[in-house]
Amino acid sequence: MATIHPVLLCGGSGTRLWPLSRKSYPKQFAALLGEESLFQASARRLSGALFAAPVVVTADAFRFIAAEQLDETGIMPSALLIEPEGRDTAAAILAATLQVAHDDSRALILVAPSDHVIPDAQGFRDTVAAAAPTAEARRIVTFGITPDRPETGYGYLELAAPPSGETPEPLPLVAFVEKPNAERAKAMLADGRHLWNGGLFLFRADVMIDAARRHAPDLLTAVEAALGGAKRDLGFCRLDAVAWAKAPAISIDYAIMEKADNLSVMPYTGRWSDLGDWASVWRETQEDGSATSGATTAIDCEGTLLRSEAPGQRIVGIGLQDIVAVAMPDAVLVAHKDRAQDVKAAVAALKQEGARQAETFPRDHRPWGWFESLAMGDRFQVKRIVVHPGAALSLQSHHHRSEHWIVVQGTARVTVNDDVRLVTENQSIYIPLGAKHRMENPGKLPMVLIEVQTGPYLGEDDIVRYEDVYART
Repeated sequence: MATIHPVLLCGGSGTRLWPLSRKSYPKQFAALLGEESLFQASARRLSGALFAAPVVVTADAFRFIAAEQLDETGIMPSALLIEPEGRDTAAAILAATLQVAHDDSRALILVAPSDHVIPDAQGFRDTVAAAAPTAEARRIVTFGITPDRPETGYGYLELAAPPSGETPEPLPLVAFVEKPNAERAKAMLADGRHLWNGGLFLFRADVMIDAARRHAPDLLTAVEAALGGAKRDLGFCRLDAVAWAKAPAISIDYAIMEKADNLSVMPYTGRWSDLGDWASVWRETQEDGSATSGATTAIDCEGTLLRSEAPGQRIVGIGLQDIVAVAMPDAVLVAHKDRAQDVKAAVAALKQEGARQAETFPRDHRPWGWFESLAMGDRFQVKRIVVHPGAALSLQSHHHRSEHWIVVQGTARVTVNDDVRLVTENQSIYIPLGAKHRMENPGKLPMVLIEVQTGPYLGEDDIVRYEDVYART
């Protein structure tokens, strides 16, 4: 069997799992169901003897997070493509397809969102392997999930007849079905001919390119130009922004799949979830009717999800039924489980109010590590900063603030103008207003410090960079 090239899509910024998932740190990078993030679990699932190194497509804001999380898994991508802006799935999939086709025009490609949950990794690999001969025969294979409930939040794939036999095989697709109302969802579940649309696709590179040439020529032209004008940037492939902006913002279903006449559906009978809302997280984690995570206590609760993501903060639920309660350091969600899909509307309301919690995660991830604000007041802010081993912040200065750094773990190499010194645990150093300064971690363990900022303006945009190993501007 030919090697399959995985394409992992991780540029989205879903809001239905707010406050844990936000625009600045979306759900695919969060450890929702264990120690690993959904993105890491997806990369592991699509690795091994059957698969080549993955192509990852992500947004500029997430490029270092994706690279770091892949490095933690020991998986090296064949390419990490950076979208200048989100243009939906069609452009992203075509960019990855063209990237793979550059080396092998007949290569088999498996496209997968990076935020899905598939507990039986080997079972899924076996299903992909069973679908590969159909894809090699110039069919585009989409994977249909066997439904276990009348779900109204998913699109469906209609088959001519229910799948039969213990060993599923690809079947012709009759039609795509939009998200149904509750009554129709019940009817489709009963007839057995409808599967959930999992958003997973297996195809030969040349077959997808030919389909794009027939059904979405303007899209293909724009993506070809964006990849042709791409620039290498610290191991990333940054697609050309001008050409990319000309690509229509459209999903792969609307652009190509619903127009193609060579589609087959591969049924998948194992457990699957796109974790599209907190109700789905409850379904994946509940035991005896309730699900808890972090510092939580549930007393006489039924059908309830309690989740604490704030160190030192405990959630206690008493006599709750079908309630979702999620606590972050800067925001708390409390909702009835039946209203889980409405979280997106709540985020829109917060955004309209100008609340930073709508989109900004309390922990700000950077290529060198991360920081979080511990306290803020008039003319001061206190931060905890964690710097990865061997990492360094940019050489920079500030117009409006001075800083005081106290090292609480590890050793920092600190530059202040022409002075370079090592600052160890329980030592501190003062950074005057306007001074050129840099912080580095020369050690082999994470370095932690407390930063106290003082000044009339403390925004993150008050930075003048002179040198940066991560090529940020």
